[in-house]
Amino acid sequence: MPAAGPGRLHRGMNADANAVLIESLTRTYGNGSGTVIALDRVTLAFPAGSFTAVMGPSGSGKSTLLQCAAGLDRPDSGEVSINGTRLGGLGETALTVLRRERVGFVFQSFNLMPSLTAAQNVELPLRLAGRKPEPSVIEAALATVGLADRARHRPSELSGGQQQRVAIARALVTRPQVLFADEPTGALDTGTSRELLRLLRALVAEQGQTIIMVTHDPVAAAEADRVVFLADGRVAGTLDRPTAESVAARMTRLEVSA
Repeated sequence: MPAAGPGRLHRGMNADANAVLIESLTRTYGNGSGTVIALDRVTLAFPAGSFTAVMGPSGSGKSTLLQCAAGLDRPDSGEVSINGTRLGGLGETALTVLRRERVGFVFQSFNLMPSLTAAQNVELPLRLAGRKPEPSVIEAALATVGLADRARHRPSELSGGQQQRVAIARALVTRPQVLFADEPTGALDTGTSRELLRLLRALVAEQGQTIIMVTHDPVAAAEADRVVFLADGRVAGTLDRPTAESVAARMTRLEVSA
C-alpha cells in the first residue's frame, strides 16, 4: 500500500496540548431500577498527535465514551473539551459546526454513498458544509490513503479495505483536529486490517494526526501509543507502548473479573 503522502491534512496544534480532555464524565441510560451507568466519573486526556486505543469487555462503556468525546452524545455530568473548546456550553448548532469542522469519524460500516465515486464521497462533507471542494484538496486526501488512482471508482468497484480508506479520506478532508474510529477494522480480513492500521499509524507518525480508536482486537490496539482499558464504565488502567500479547493478557484479566 502506498505510504501516506507528505501533505498535512489537519490544522496545526501545539504538540504539548491535549486534543481531547474528558473530565469526570458520567453518562446514564434509563431511570429508576432500570438505570444503567455507562460511564462513571471518567477522566482522561488525549494528547495532540497521539494514537490511543480504547478497549474493554462488552458493556464497559467504550462506544459511549467515544460518542461523548466526539460530541455525538451529551453526558449527564462532567465535561469534554476539544482543543480547549468545552462542548457542554455549546448549543446544538454550534456543536454541529464543531463536529463538522474539527472532528473526523470512521466507523466499522464504511457509510459510503453507493451512487457516488470515491472522489465525490470524499468531497461530500465539504459540500454539506456549503463549501466548494477544491480538486487539489480531494486529490490530496485520496493520495494520503493510497487511492489517488481510484478517484472515479464507485464503492461497488472497490474492495472492503479500499472503501474504508475512502471513508478515512472523507474524514480527513475537513482537516480535523481529532479522528475518532469505532472498530475501523471490524469488517475487514486480517491482511486488509493490517494495511489499514499501518495507514492510521502513518497518519500519526508523519502528519501528527490525533486518533482515538475503539477496538476489540489486541493486534489493532498494539499499533497505538497507549491503550485505555474500561470496565463497568470506569477507567481500569492504561498501557503504554502496547504489544498484542500484553493487551490480550490485560483483557483476559478484565474479562475474568467482569
